Amino acid sequence: MIGFVQSQTKKSIHMKKKILFVVTSHDKKGDTGESTGYYLGEVSHPWEVLHRAGYDIDFVSPKGGTPPVDGFDLKDPVNKEFWENKEYKNKIDHSLKPSEVKPSDYSAIFYAGGHGAMWDLADNTELASIASKIYENRGIVAGVCHGPAGLVNIKLKDGKYLVDGKKINAFTNEEESEVKLTNVVPFLLEDQLKARGAKFEKSGLWQTHVVTDQRVITGQNPQSAKAVGEAILKELNK
Repeated sequence: MIGFVQSQTKKSIHMKKKILFVVTSHDKKGDTGESTGYYLGEVSHPWEVLHRAGYDIDFVSPKGGTPPVDGFDLKDPVNKEFWENKEYKNKIDHSLKPSEVKPSDYSAIFYAGGHGAMWDLADNTELASIASKIYENRGIVAGVCHGPAGLVNIKLKDGKYLVDGKKINAFTNEEESEVKLTNVVPFLLEDQLKARGAKFEKSGLWQTHVVTDQRVITGQNPQSAKAVGEAILKELNK
């Protein structure tokens, strides 16, 4: 009986330790002809922090299957480590569809950026529903760079937007202008988050900036990806 209890305890600990990473399925920057997708470093750097801490990570994308990748730089040793990890390369190349996700399995959901996120994460009601369930189950909702596009339309049971009244951070108007995509993206992320009641915080261009407020963790740009992973870990350890 003790053995059974121990195995059940281990099982429940394992169940709690899963984290869901959301990546975009969208592969074009508007009608510019330029390709995009999820930004590799914004997946690999948080993954490294959380994977090393013993967390099991699953991937979901709006369409499931193999999502498009951007920022493909294998000179970055963390990108290389992720890309050459057979288990995780296989997982991200066979990302789940939202309908295949059971929210109760996850203690956190993390939205990775990459410009593709601006086209298919904000209006995905299935992903928003998954995130709100994880959050209302005392879980964490996080995002970095353009990933917080996925937070824009998450509503809680009380009808309020998740970001309303919380300190939030994401890719800034200035950064969008700097990469000359202000008139290409379907909306400006900073403006939309503010419109939803977020207390938007920011630092200068390409500076690391991460904010945690009531289990919502957001980072400004690719430079903030690892720090978002560390902030998620800190919150999970509370």
